[in-house]
Amino acid sequence: MQACLIVLCAAASLPLTPKGEPAVSDPSAAAVLAVFADLREEGLALETLVRDLPDAGWAEPTPAPGWTVAHQIAHLHWTDRAALISVTDPEGFTALVEEAVKSPDSFVDEGAEEGAALAPAELLARWRAGRGALDAALAAASPDTRFPWYGPPMKAASMAGARLMETWAHGQDVADALGVRRTPTARLRHVARIGVRARDYAFAVRGLPAPAGEFRVELAAPDGGETWSYGPPQAADRVTGPALDFCLLVTQRAHRADLDVTATGPGADRWLDIAQAFAGPAGPGRAPGTAR
Repeated sequence: MQACLIVLCAAASLPLTPKGEPAVSDPSAAAVLAVFADLREEGLALETLVRDLPDAGWAEPTPAPGWTVAHQIAHLHWTDRAALISVTDPEGFTALVEEAVKSPDSFVDEGAEEGAALAPAELLARWRAGRGALDAALAAASPDTRFPWYGPPMKAASMAGARLMETWAHGQDVADALGVRRTPTARLRHVARIGVRARDYAFAVRGLPAPAGEFRVELAAPDGGETWSYGPPQAADRVTGPALDFCLLVTQRAHRADLDVTATGPGADRWLDIAQAFAGPAGPGRAPGTAR
């Protein structure tokens, strides 16, 4: 199964936020609008990769076993639709969860397969329309309301950040399939933040105890002029490296051996071996030497 950025309700009790960090680092109206804008931009960036592809391009296999470019876009459309239902019809979303529970090992692949069977032009049109509908629904939503999800309920800003992370990660699969090297942007900040906050989850999903202390994470922003920092400066366990490499690591789009991410301390070192920003079962990740 393709590693996906959703999780069934059974995992809702697992902690996703390190001690001392608020659920939303900047809850101001401007910050919320910025997340929505970044989600729109990330969707448009991926659309530029696929909108002019011939049918054969949509059939290109991606690093996810059994998934083509069409499957990747279909999966994003499927999860965007689920997010839209969550925001606009919470009771309807409950019905989606009930259906997922009936086939927990296959419902994600089934959703992708259904969309991938469409003609590429139709799939593209549906994905584009779905992104627009979700954007409008998130913008109209109360910023303090928590909406149901397959994991812990989320506010609109967190929902947008999660959708951006998934769009970027599956966009990387598409880019790898097409042999395209994408230019990293400041939108990676959202992916990095989620990856840091999901530290304890990466341990919990493997049945491992979470490290007792916080880590310091320092990432070089894509523009080279800023460092994104998380955690106390005095922490003994530290992670440093380019933001792009860290995001590829935590979304399991590249193996640690192929990335310039450094750990100091045994806890941080272990984390980099198992890090995952997405919820759900522990993913197999990429094999070393396969980064493109």
